[in-house]
Amino acid sequence: MFEGHDPYLVALSVAIAILGGYTGFGLAARIRGTPDASHRLLLAGAAGFLAVGIWTMHFVGMLAAPLPAGTVYLVLPTIVSFLICALVVGISLFFVSIGEPSLLRVVCSAVLLGLGIASMHYVGMHGLSGPFAMEHDVSMVALSVVIAIAAAYGGLRAFLARRGGVQLILSAIAFGIAVSGMHYTAMMGMHLVPPAGESHHHIDGLSASPQILSLVVALLCFVIAAGFLLSLVPDPRRKAAAKSAAVAASVAEADALQADIPATEAAVASAGMRLRPTPLGGLGQPPRAAPAPRLPVESADGTHFIDTADVRSVRADAHYTKVHDGTRERMCPWSISEAEAQLDPSLFLRVHRSHIVAIPHVTLVRKEGDGAVIELDGPSPHRVPVSRAKIAEVKARLGLVRRHA
Repeated sequence: MFEGHDPYLVALSVAIAILGGYTGFGLAARIRGTPDASHRLLLAGAAGFLAVGIWTMHFVGMLAAPLPAGTVYLVLPTIVSFLICALVVGISLFFVSIGEPSLLRVVCSAVLLGLGIASMHYVGMHGLSGPFAMEHDVSMVALSVVIAIAAAYGGLRAFLARRGGVQLILSAIAFGIAVSGMHYTAMMGMHLVPPAGESHHHIDGLSASPQILSLVVALLCFVIAAGFLLSLVPDPRRKAAAKSAAVAASVAEADALQADIPATEAAVASAGMRLRPTPLGGLGQPPRAAPAPRLPVESADGTHFIDTADVRSVRADAHYTKVHDGTRERMCPWSISEAEAQLDPSLFLRVHRSHIVAIPHVTLVRKEGDGAVIELDGPSPHRVPVSRAKIAEVKARLGLVRRHA
């Protein structure tokens, strides 16, 4: 059944799966560590783009197949196949985006997602109606399910791992090829045979011609391409924040030169840091312990250590904390007070009773309600609330407050 496929449509189906995977994983990578409202929105967007990519790839592949004349697509099974795909993708992403996912949870989510992809394929296949009967090779069915589960596991591991742009592209390519491989493996095991004892074929239910399906698929291809292109557009807020920081540093340096402030003090002032006077003779103040160069974080395979230079924020979570490294949150066995005592105060600031942030990684600060909110950079930028009592100190540390002698 694989012979006779249109090579251009086959290539298009693979490209659609890759673009859908890139856009979906790009959104999914931002789920962990975001506020609840953004969490739900990103989860829905990631599940939607992945489901549309997988489903569209399937039907582009069906249009590439040499089906007999008079073949139509039953509307109900076709819609049900998409709903199955969207549901299992959403559930799988949800289970691996809450808390610190264990290996067992990731494997179970991958099995669910793989079975959902395979179910979507075979439900969509049996949406075909024409002067034929459909048979499947059991060994090819089993192989296609294994490929679907492997593709799902690789995709879930892709967005759980710390990944940059190049790694995300490679993961999307691998996922797109794997999903396409599952489809065409299943197609190789499908055989269309003449119906037994029937001279005329009757269509039960609402149906659509291949031409109508082509229009629907073309529209969804446009949606996926638009989402992919939008994901490549840089966030203008980051540029504006970087420009503001550069301007603030230049102003502080100019003020320092006019006041004949030493270069070291000017650099500290440009960063908004506070210069704390040392008591006379250094008496009455115990020496502070050296800041910890690394923070312990827990994962399914043990305790890891990350450099404080990679830490964006620390969030209190009961007697423990969650450390965000710009990509995702991981649990730290330290309390929020212990983390504050261990981190370098010249780089970190407690902006809320439950949040500590790395000042050098701040890209946006904005008034919100009685307090404020700041955004921290990284592959998955995230926002942290600032209490009203800390707004002035945050602005001073960011060089947004002009100080006069």
